[in-house]
Amino acid sequence: MADAMENRYFFEDSKLDMDPISGERPVKLKFHAGGQWIQSKSGKYMPCYNPSTGAVIAYAPQCSADEVEQTIRAAVDAYPSWSDTPVSRRVQVLFNLKALVDKNLEELTYLLAREMGKKWDEAMGDVLKVNEVVEFACGAPHIMKGESLMNVSTGYDTTRFNHPVGVFAGIAPWNFPAMIPQGWMAPICIATGNCMVLKAASFVPQSVMRITELWREAGLPPGVLNVITAGRNEAEIFLRHPDIKGVSFVGSTSVGRHVYSTAAANGKRVQALTEAKNHALVLRDCKLERTAQGIINAFCGCAGERCMALPVVVVENAIADRLVALLKEKASKMKIGPAYDKTTDMGPLVNQGHKDSVLNWIETGIKEGAEFVLDGRKPAIQAGFEKGFYLGPTIFDRVTEDMSVGREEIFGPVLCIKRVDGFEEGLKIMNASRFANGSVIYTQNGYYARTFAKETHGGMVGINVGIPVPLGIFGFTGQKQSFFGDLHMMGRDGFIFYMESKNVTQTYFAEDKEETGKVDTWDGTMAALPKQ
Repeated sequence: MADAMENRYFFEDSKLDMDPISGERPVKLKFHAGGQWIQSKSGKYMPCYNPSTGAVIAYAPQCSADEVEQTIRAAVDAYPSWSDTPVSRRVQVLFNLKALVDKNLEELTYLLAREMGKKWDEAMGDVLKVNEVVEFACGAPHIMKGESLMNVSTGYDTTRFNHPVGVFAGIAPWNFPAMIPQGWMAPICIATGNCMVLKAASFVPQSVMRITELWREAGLPPGVLNVITAGRNEAEIFLRHPDIKGVSFVGSTSVGRHVYSTAAANGKRVQALTEAKNHALVLRDCKLERTAQGIINAFCGCAGERCMALPVVVVENAIADRLVALLKEKASKMKIGPAYDKTTDMGPLVNQGHKDSVLNWIETGIKEGAEFVLDGRKPAIQAGFEKGFYLGPTIFDRVTEDMSVGREEIFGPVLCIKRVDGFEEGLKIMNASRFANGSVIYTQNGYYARTFAKETHGGMVGINVGIPVPLGIFGFTGQKQSFFGDLHMMGRDGFIFYMESKNVTQTYFAEDKEETGKVDTWDGTMAALPKQ
């Protein structure tokens, strides 16, 4: 049993106090390098909470600079063999992983709900989104194919090959503990023959770690995927390290801009997905009841802790009063409770610090003069869970463009309603935002829907779809200050990000004939020169 525990991502420490609510003792977590789970020697740990109870359930190591270097070295050492492994064999590991995620779905769902606070079906969706991209990445043998043309000029052929790049760093956020690091980042990187070091979010690292165990069980060689938790100073190493060829990041705009500028200045590829303030334009001809339900799901889903949430509704004055009344009615009926209670409509926020941040934004909205329609600051919570990090849905009406509560990302279940006279005014307000992740319109009018899709700045557009996140085969296409880089995550962009291209031009000579002809400046590679 002791040997088995040595190979797990956590270890028990009898000095830690029992949780009085669950009766469980918190565990200490390790980092993963070269196929081994290793106890950090830094001596620094960050508490990880169960948002539903407020209890500490784990301690994540804040690994040292030397330990970050250790994970990078493990990836560098693994790269030659893995990159030389035929792609058809590499994707067999991904097929195995997909089966293991399915097999362990209930366990992974509970683990994620317990450490992050998503309600049960949202937590399960977070895990299943891993497999969505794994399945797409299994198409690497086809997607990685290059192209060729025989006789590009007389006797010359050119072939373009796509091949892996090296070692990448993935810097993951806390709001999707499985989907982003183990779905958006790792599968395509690994399928294309690269190696990766994942910096898991210290608040919520256990989902990443458990799925890393499944990667190893699926047959992934040691060092191809390494996992660490560390502070900002140590994470900075990834942005400058000569052995890191690219950085994939999801997080705040301020940090994302820094990641992009620093890593790019050091010659690295970068994709940095950052904040959002998505708007929905609601026109008078919409299906009002269905629209209201879609908005509730979009601003309350995942407790608003997602960059594709819908925190702003821009509604025509003609139907504004009716829509606000419907939203208040529906939001007031939501059951707020523990994440792993399958009857819960909305779970807690991730931790007390983030709850305080959202509460401060609610106070800002009040001070700025927005009309306070629904106050979610003191939701009713079932006995035994009062110490959890709960907020209920909160709604502000008559929010104007000079109010920061309607412009900046809050990342919680707070909805701002802006009133307009018509389509053109609404679109203008939406396009004035410095963010451009998602953009939504609710209407039955085909002309307005088509015009909106063409003219909105949002990179992911929903027509009567409140959360217009496309499947992984299309990619996640934020714009403006919601994205820094050139190649988006997933989709065709996702593969190109993790590949380099090499063009090979070749010609051969007959063995029984001595070639003595003139070789021009272009060495035969210009298709046609005019006669001189």
